[in-house]
Amino acid sequence: MTDPVLSIRPAAPADADAIASLFTDEGYPAGPSDIVERLGRFASVHSQVLVAEHDGGILGFIAVHAMPRFEHDDRIMRILALVVDAGARERGVGRGLMAEAERIATELGAAFIEITAGHHRPEARHLYESLGYDGTVTAYLRKKL
Repeated sequence: MTDPVLSIRPAAPADADAIASLFTDEGYPAGPSDIVERLGRFASVHSQVLVAEHDGGILGFIAVHAMPRFEHDDRIMRILALVVDAGARERGVGRGLMAEAERIATELGAAFIEITAGHHRPEARHLYESLGYDGTVTAYLRKKL
């Protein structure tokens, strides 16, 4: 059930503590100063971090980047991070953040939106597939540098 007073807004440096805590709880340790620096890198129309807020508390965040494609005159929106507080899951927070990412992608003329779901997070994969994301697409190969 979606919380009717959930608001989604651009992340600000004042949100760094909450975002760092959420990210660390999800297994990606980060301190507030790391988050402030990353927010600076994402401060453009094509790279954004949004937070979901309720009663003054941050319940989740999403980081997106719209990459231009060379072979076409459009973009691909990539969701780089999506984290929802464990106590706020199943309340529509993730769905709300995903809907806002899709709205931004459409506004920027993106042809596709894509997200990575680790095999160790089946609940996340289920959310994305319930929103119409195709889990059978293998779009890239990766090499660690």
